[in-house]
Amino acid sequence: MVFVTGGTGLIGSFVLQALRARQLPVRALYRGATPPAGTPAGIEWVQGDLADSLLLENALTPEVTHVLHCAGLVSYAPQDEDALLQVNAEGTATIVDACLLHPGIRLGYVSSVAALGQPPADPAGTANTMPRLLDETATWDLGASHTAYATSKYLAELEVWRGIAEGLDAVIVNPSIVLGPGDWHRSSTRLLRYAYDEHRFYTQGQLNFVDVRDVTAHLVRLTLDLPELLPARYILNGGLYPLGSFLTEMALAMGRRPPTLAVPDWAAEIIWRLEHGRALITGARPLITRDTARAGRQPVCYDARKAERATGLPFRPLAETIAWLAEATKTNLAAPPTVVS
Repeated sequence: MVFVTGGTGLIGSFVLQALRARQLPVRALYRGATPPAGTPAGIEWVQGDLADSLLLENALTPEVTHVLHCAGLVSYAPQDEDALLQVNAEGTATIVDACLLHPGIRLGYVSSVAALGQPPADPAGTANTMPRLLDETATWDLGASHTAYATSKYLAELEVWRGIAEGLDAVIVNPSIVLGPGDWHRSSTRLLRYAYDEHRFYTQGQLNFVDVRDVTAHLVRLTLDLPELLPARYILNGGLYPLGSFLTEMALAMGRRPPTLAVPDWAAEIIWRLEHGRALITGARPLITRDTARAGRQPVCYDARKAERATGLPFRPLAETIAWLAEATKTNLAAPPTVVS
């Protein structure tokens, strides 16, 4: 049996489909009042929260052989800093502790490329237009400035490595921006809503993307099918792409008007500060934050060749993912699917 957290989120929902397609017994955690609708049949749902250590310990019964920890919070809003630590870092610590009480369990943890940190910035007055290649050997710079989200995922990874040091069998996957037909109001799927809503402006920069179906396939294969692999992290990334080009191609594929005006870096700096002030006054979430305004300015390409070599699975080109997302949007146009991670 496989125990899954975050089964109603973007990645977790596809993981459930993949596991049930293999006819594997699945137990999944959910937080709502009732089990979520529209999920694959044959799933044993457990109501609870990642903070409930006793519930997690009891959920990992002897028949559970694998745990896929997909639950996580993605946010760059300042008001979510405490929640990021609670869900991502403390929640992962609870999962690790529960797994350690049941020897023989293999854990697959969904981290993020954000946990790898960033390469050193270029010296003042210089500009580097060539993307820097970053792989799994990247080390976290404790003295550098990091987003609250990145810090929470880094601390969560430390909990997994702590578990490994205590005898836990585990693998870590580090996906880049995950593209899939989830809730348009959450995490990376907001990019799809932005393209659909025909906004005229976009920030400049390059971002790394990966198809949610590829994340699912690699996670399941690395965790379930390759028990001989030693504990390690694996970057999952389909490639580096200019944000403006992605939004343009996504909008055109959905039959919408693409953005046409690139926001200069100086203007983005002004906008995020104004949004920060508005959020403080009104309590609303900022439409753009310092972190999202600066995303992709220093191009980094995440090297996913280690995962490809281990699994034998390729990554889909972005054009294929965009076509798939556009078709999914047409199917769900009246009511885009609501998914809660």
